[in-house]
Amino acid sequence: MTGSDGPHRGSGGDVRAAGSASERAREEEERAVEQALALVCGSGGSGRSDRSGGSDDRPSRSRDPQDPLDPRDSRDPWDEDLNADRSSDPHARRSSDNDPYDGRGSDLAKGRANELRDGRAATAPATAPAPGGEQLPLPDRPSPGDPANTSPPPPSWDRARAVAARAGRGGPPATIRVPLDRALGHVLAEALGALTDLPSFDTSAMDGWAVAGPGPWAFEAGAGLLAGRGPAAALPDGTAVRIATGARVPPDTTAVIRSEHAHVDEARSLLHARRSVVTGQDIRPRGQECRSGEQLVPAGTVVTPAVLGLAAAAGYDALPVVPRPRVDILVLGDELLNAGLPHDGLIRDALGPMLGPWLRALGAEVSGPRRLGDDAGALRDALSSSDADLIVTTGGTAAGPVDHVHPVLEALGAELLVDGVAVRPGHPMLLARLRASGQAEGPPDGPYLVGLPGNPLAAVSGLLTLAEPLLAGIAGRAAQDPYRALVHAEVPGHPHDTRLVPVVHRPGRAGGRDHVAPLRYNGPAMLRGIAAADGLAVVPPGGVRSGTEVEILDLPWAPATPWTEGCFT
Repeated sequence: MTGSDGPHRGSGGDVRAAGSASERAREEEERAVEQALALVCGSGGSGRSDRSGGSDDRPSRSRDPQDPLDPRDSRDPWDEDLNADRSSDPHARRSSDNDPYDGRGSDLAKGRANELRDGRAATAPATAPAPGGEQLPLPDRPSPGDPANTSPPPPSWDRARAVAARAGRGGPPATIRVPLDRALGHVLAEALGALTDLPSFDTSAMDGWAVAGPGPWAFEAGAGLLAGRGPAAALPDGTAVRIATGARVPPDTTAVIRSEHAHVDEARSLLHARRSVVTGQDIRPRGQECRSGEQLVPAGTVVTPAVLGLAAAAGYDALPVVPRPRVDILVLGDELLNAGLPHDGLIRDALGPMLGPWLRALGAEVSGPRRLGDDAGALRDALSSSDADLIVTTGGTAAGPVDHVHPVLEALGAELLVDGVAVRPGHPMLLARLRASGQAEGPPDGPYLVGLPGNPLAAVSGLLTLAEPLLAGIAGRAAQDPYRALVHAEVPGHPHDTRLVPVVHRPGRAGGRDHVAPLRYNGPAMLRGIAAADGLAVVPPGGVRSGTEVEILDLPWAPATPWTEGCFT
């Protein structure tokens, strides 16, 4: 008998037999996948242990399948991507993040670039249907061992970030002056020097009495000094006058006695001190904080609310800052919906709503996303007409029939600075520089372009790998200081590439060290893990064991915590 939960428990032998057959079939399928990966990578193996017999160093863990924060799930998205049905991933066409080789040097891409140079729209599929309705095959991609494959290996993750940072610092930053109410979040283009002494005169630090000479002190009933008033007459020895916090201290004042430390004899108009009086007590002398011309904060400082307050106190009405980098966002893909539920092969655009706020958090001035679909002509027009400092595209960075980014860049004479990165997810990302408007020769001197893969988490990887260091350089910001943290849980790695894994910081128990825990749902097409994260762990090839220190990339909105300094964005 079979119920909704499966075969009846009484038929245990049959169930075990069926289960064994199923397990053998699954093991054979996994071995076939690993053999295929070995052929593609040319490494003789996938880097994973044979599950049919070889030892597996990963400990078995029970896990909560409903908890995205559960660090005990050590499933490797690399494994999932290899075994998944790629046709079920709506993002698969947008990015070749699941394929170690994307074939960017194929004849197909070159042919599309030639079409664009000739002014043809090149918006139709790259392969026309053959007579009888059959699709012509795409050109074969050269295998790694094929002499025709001359493409160099992609740069390492560290190398790609260094290239992006250096590109951002390629020229001297511009300087503009903005009023204080518009300076928040900008970067100072010049060091901020004090325009006056702070404080600019001797002031009282407390409400109380200004006294001169030894006591007791005579005072005049009803007299007093308030903040914001002009200079007072010198105070003779043996006299006192009421004074408010922030008021100018009269010349020849010995000290200020706080109200709670004074006894007033109203009948005799005499003031007595309840405690000993020290010369200069509770007086803020002129220049105590700084002298005129003294540097308050260096160039490159991000203008925070506290910096605004200091600048105002030091006499500034406007600040010299680096202009915010201007960014255009171009969303590619005919399969994307702006609203409603996915249907009929169409999916919601997750990157359009996400990229603008993310880039603003990195200090950029961002225009609204433009949705171009899979239209090479529209992409070329958008790139040619942009006056932004950086253009960010989503999808189309691989070599599929409607992946137009590479051929359009080639047609426009752009220079590829980074063409693929040895990182997962996101390896098809790219960094290029376009020619400036009207530029006919010489190295390109126009906007930069960061091409992000279409898979959402792969796009986040591209943002932090290429866009963040590039924007920091353009804006004059200091690069994010790298730091390391203990990771609690084993984190599988890619055999050859760096992995970026969403993590959350957690305090140590009973005197233990603070640490990070990896989050589940970290596949290239997933955002559930990064939505709960406050950082990304940089996992080297091969992975790390629990208790290992790994480099951490903070997300731009990560709060300051005991284990990291945080940042203002």
